[in-house]
Amino acid sequence: MSKLAWQQPKRGFSSVYVVAALGLLVTGLPFMNASPITLADFEERRDRLANALVAEDADAFVVEPGYTFKYYGNVSQPEWEVWEPEERPFLMVVRPQEDETGTVKANTTFLCPSFEAERARLLGMPFRDSIQIVPWEEHWNPYRTLQQANVFSGLQRHPRLMVDEEMRDFIQRGLATVGFDVVGLKGKVEEVRQIKSDKEVDILRAVNTGTVEAVRQIRKCLYPGLTETDIAVALDNALRAAGLEPFFDIVLFDENASNPHGGTNGSKVLESETFVLIDVGAHLYGYSSDICRTFFPPFLEKPSRGDTLSPRMLEKLKVWDIVFEAQTQSIHQMRENSTASSVDIAAREVITDAGYGETFTHRVGHGIGIKAHESPYLNQGNLDSLLKTGMTFTSEPGIYLVDKFGVRHEDVFLVQGDGEPELLTGSRAIGPWDP
Repeated sequence: MSKLAWQQPKRGFSSVYVVAALGLLVTGLPFMNASPITLADFEERRDRLANALVAEDADAFVVEPGYTFKYYGNVSQPEWEVWEPEERPFLMVVRPQEDETGTVKANTTFLCPSFEAERARLLGMPFRDSIQIVPWEEHWNPYRTLQQANVFSGLQRHPRLMVDEEMRDFIQRGLATVGFDVVGLKGKVEEVRQIKSDKEVDILRAVNTGTVEAVRQIRKCLYPGLTETDIAVALDNALRAAGLEPFFDIVLFDENASNPHGGTNGSKVLESETFVLIDVGAHLYGYSSDICRTFFPPFLEKPSRGDTLSPRMLEKLKVWDIVFEAQTQSIHQMRENSTASSVDIAAREVITDAGYGETFTHRVGHGIGIKAHESPYLNQGNLDSLLKTGMTFTSEPGIYLVDKFGVRHEDVFLVQGDGEPELLTGSRAIGPWDP
């Protein structure tokens, strides 16, 4: 049988999607109360960036289409280069400039291939006035063109350009070759995107709460014989019914979940004592959800006190609780000025003390925003990154027992000063029968 054949969901499984979608819609979608990012929001971001550049002694921030360009200019890499990453540099150059009152504002220029200049204007980027373009012809050196334009006139030094982590090496080298002082992303400039506005938090709360609710509705509809692929397809469709756009889902049963990101073919069949791990992400207004739940299917009756359980079931229940406690302890560390490493270590100690230390094989979490995985990263070696109010993170500890099963719990949190972080996923899991 071909790979495509065994990945196709079986006939009749669509009832899972229909019932789950109806269950989701019946809630009234109370979490869907966020508003999209506006022109004023983009202007405010660029102005914060300009002030951060002054604080970091940088003359400009330079970025090519990607997540960070999307954050400041609402253009992603696929929106600019639908065929493949382009070899011709199209760069957004944001500089700090004082207005007549002495207030630092952003002044933005675009380095653009001449023949693409009109297409750049047609993108409708979030600027009140016509965008400023420095065009370059195909036979010119684009980096020297930028250097010789009046963008950096008046500087008494080689312009110091801070570049985003997504900036490709050949562009960085090209800028440096013509005399620009190129430095990497850091400090206050990096924090502009890391620290979320109230509107960004609202969107993250909506998309993550909605994604968790979709998983809960899907669980109610599961029946024996479904495959991992069946559930993934149904979940994607349920998310779309709620107005969210899925961009990844990982559905793994039992031993398949002992590899955190899967790798198997999706054909494993659901049985009564199966541990189901679902890790899924969706988008709303460009912002990401990233949540994970591990649970038993609804047709497995929850045991009562005194019931005799198999050793395998007992271990599953034990591990579920350990991972949950590890997540709890990591959450307590998500406070202003805690180190990124302390969040990871808090979870890791719980799992290690329980005798499963070697089975927790990845970091405990990461920042989340317009990109599902963004800095700061919560790993035990990240001693330098300090958490700040307004940063948003996942907490996703796990235990992975090869050839047995895997357990992971993942929620999203907002750092709030010295207090406990705010949960942005509605509610945490309660138990393996109530994710």
